[in-house]
Amino acid sequence: MPPSAPRVVESASAVLIGNELLSGKVHESNLLHLASTLRGLGIALRRVVMIPDELEVIAREVAAESGAHDVVFTSGGVGPTHDDITIEGVARAFGVEARVDESLAGMLRAAYGQRCTEHHLRMALVPDGAELATTGDDKWPVVVMQNVWVLPGVPQIFRMKLCVVRAWLKGPAAFHSRAVATRLDEGKLKPLLDQVVEAHPDVDVGSYPKWFDAAYKTKITFDSRDARAVDAALGAFVALLDPGDVASVD
Repeated sequence: MPPSAPRVVESASAVLIGNELLSGKVHESNLLHLASTLRGLGIALRRVVMIPDELEVIAREVAAESGAHDVVFTSGGVGPTHDDITIEGVARAFGVEARVDESLAGMLRAAYGQRCTEHHLRMALVPDGAELATTGDDKWPVVVMQNVWVLPGVPQIFRMKLCVVRAWLKGPAAFHSRAVATRLDEGKLKPLLDQVVEAHPDVDVGSYPKWFDAAYKTKITFDSRDARAVDAALGAFVALLDPGDVASVD
């Protein structure tokens, strides 16, 4: 079950694991859902790395990301096959062994019945000292080793496990976002944006051109945990534009 109050974390990173991702054999789709979920929780996703199914690489990257961010999410490499070594890599990152958790093993035996083999039970491996995070709606737990959440790579199952993330974690404050769609291209907008960015350092300003669209040419976004700061930056930017240059304000 989730804790009585979600853990508050500010920064996150993701480690996407799999030779199939790096070779282009499989389309990576989990990152979009993770980023969107974290954004909704008020957690800033700061860094993403994609690495192969190599034990030392997994251990090294997980250790580095764990030390640099409040929380780390891995994706991939937790099945029963030879290249599913993420659990062992996470264990090595923390200098512990990976062992079979009997509660997980029991769940696997119940699920597979007579078809259950020692290879299926690889999915019951957890690093020593890890906890199993669950919700009332999902009996299959997520392995959490200190600040590292080990998530599956299969997109449908990955998305299901995000309900556990939402139940266990939250950011220090919600993000606020507003946008202005303009009829100007980025070249003309740059000097105006330079002024706004310098005057409003606590607001993340983004510029996104839209090609072959008659509605607008460039959308400018303003993001911060401070809603008043967002409104102030947006207002300052709009004041620099001619009214005819503004297509919409959201």
